[in-house]
Amino acid sequence: MTYRITLIPGDGIGPEVVEATRRVLEALGLNFEWEVMPAGEEAIEKYGTPLPEITIESIRRNGVALKGPITTPVGTGFRSVNVSLRKELELYACLRPCRAYTGAPVIHQNTDLVIVRENMEDLYAGIEFEKGSPEAFRLIDFINLLQGSHIKPDSGLSLKPISESGSRRIAHFAFNYARGNSRHKVTCVHKANIMKYSDGLFLSVSREVAREYPDIEFEDRIVDNMAMQLVRNPQQFDVILCPNLYGDILSDLCAGLIGGLGLAPGANIGDRVAIFEATHGSAPKYRGQNKVNPMALMLSGVMMLNYIGEKDAARKLERAIADVIARGEEVTYDLLPSNKKDMAVGTSQVADAVIKELAA
Repeated sequence: MTYRITLIPGDGIGPEVVEATRRVLEALGLNFEWEVMPAGEEAIEKYGTPLPEITIESIRRNGVALKGPITTPVGTGFRSVNVSLRKELELYACLRPCRAYTGAPVIHQNTDLVIVRENMEDLYAGIEFEKGSPEAFRLIDFINLLQGSHIKPDSGLSLKPISESGSRRIAHFAFNYARGNSRHKVTCVHKANIMKYSDGLFLSVSREVAREYPDIEFEDRIVDNMAMQLVRNPQQFDVILCPNLYGDILSDLCAGLIGGLGLAPGANIGDRVAIFEATHGSAPKYRGQNKVNPMALMLSGVMMLNYIGEKDAARKLERAIADVIARGEEVTYDLLPSNKKDMAVGTSQVADAVIKELAA
């Protein structure tokens, strides 16, 4: 069988980690047909946008994409390509596994959890009003009048919508994922003690959905307590169900527990389309240096293999990556102690090591 996959190299370190991942996936002996598509800085030069329509159409057509990181301007310029893709393709679920591999600089051994992050709502919905704009002034006046509040007139505003339907959809995704992957507990993360009508709704809907899955244990944690508990004892958690912002923050925290973003894979999944990508960014200062760890995207490739039904290949690739990490001889600088940094290999050499392990 031939798998037609949209391949998006991205920018910054994207092309390097994508190429390393493509090589290890092809070493499995499966038939991939890659449809390489533009996105990011180079796409702006040619198409006037970081996310051309031809790229979106390719993903829709193929149903599966493997994507490198893409730079998002901070504070100005284009909005995040990732956020745009999620909205355009209704990728409502962000899946981010965090597993501690032997040999990695982990904080806690035996960490093995998955964050399920709602992808469409919350503060990432992009409903914002710039300071000093007529729209911001009108909204401030309206809120001050409606609630007797006193929002300062020089404020910028971001709205936090959380819907019952969106919460129900992501809660079902989390419980179905737990049930389908032999996981036994779902923990809902929220700040419902303060944001009673947004986070409170997310929590109440999650509780309702939990009653439909009596075989899965359910609990909830306030987000600040959750951060502390993850640092102290992450082994107590299994599947973590989060609204958008908390899921983004906690997934980086969990990446720190397992050795860093170089080992943090991810997927954005909808009803018809899935995009697999590393959690880390484009790190443009390392562009072209053959330096960064490609394993996060390789592990995203493992997730992609599971998604398309190639579970044996997924297990084989994950074992090969784990063996390379455990051996510690052909890994990038981020997986080595400070006194051994000079032993680090480059991005392409990590791919060579994984391919060698696959052939063993």
